[in-house]
Amino acid sequence: MTSLTLPIEMLRAGEAFAKGHLNKDEFRSLNITLVAEQPHAIATRSGVSIMPDCTTEQAPDCDLIIVPGIWRNPRPVVHANKLIVKWLKNSFAKGSQLVGVGTGNCFIAQAGLLDGHPATTHWHYAKQFSRDYPQVLLKPDFFITQSERLYTVASLNALADVIVHIISQYYGKAAAQHVERNFSHEIRKPYEEQRYLEGAVDKHPDELIAQIQFWLKTNLASSLNLQQVADQFSLSYRTFTRRFKQATNQSAVQYWQQLRVEAAKELLASSNLSIQEVALEVGYNDQGHLTRVFKKVLYQTPSAYRKVVRRKLFG
Repeated sequence: MTSLTLPIEMLRAGEAFAKGHLNKDEFRSLNITLVAEQPHAIATRSGVSIMPDCTTEQAPDCDLIIVPGIWRNPRPVVHANKLIVKWLKNSFAKGSQLVGVGTGNCFIAQAGLLDGHPATTHWHYAKQFSRDYPQVLLKPDFFITQSERLYTVASLNALADVIVHIISQYYGKAAAQHVERNFSHEIRKPYEEQRYLEGAVDKHPDELIAQIQFWLKTNLASSLNLQQVADQFSLSYRTFTRRFKQATNQSAVQYWQQLRVEAAKELLASSNLSIQEVALEVGYNDQGHLTRVFKKVLYQTPSAYRKVVRRKLFG
């Protein structure tokens, strides 16, 4: 039940934020429809029934389809709902994004959409999934996989991270961060850091830039600037910035700032270091510099972030 209600609540929260912050021309309201094979109420283990809005034959074309998890063994449920499998296959062909949750990914696999692509599922049914769908490249060590318009997640927390990512696509970064802050953001890692992205290695074959990325990750407190980092690797700054952007699709400045902000978030949540000490640990000269970056990226100060995180973690 939660794998159905959680994404709806998060999407609605993103919509509400966007409605108050976007121009009328930019804002699009959500039309959320519950689709089932039959039109009658569906009982759940929670004791709360789900009432579908329509059947698969009546369903509108969808930008996004979320396939919730299945309680216990998914095999009989998948085989008893063949129209759902057919609808998913047809919807994907029309351009829908699909997000499968845990054992709900069996529906997508049954439709043949995951053949030759990476996927994950609930850990308890990973071996069964692998036997039932041998053509799928199962990645049980990842909580999220993405193959173009196909997303699979292994847990509710991972689902929340994907929904935040989708909200950023629909309504922008500010809306996504607003939802993230209100749905236990302190235990989240950025979506991009967790996923198994099909083809990502092939899209970044620049080994020297990969070495520089590793250096940046392990030298956050370094006093070197990016010009000096480029010199260390015998690259001109112009060549370095061009190759970095080409390899990673973001600038080196943005990448290093992102690394430092994530490290600062972790220290604010899990250490008793002062804000000034946190700033120095992640390579900023003073507390003011860290605060300016934090407000630009997260729309709040480091102290405000720590207060929220500590309240949720230890309150």
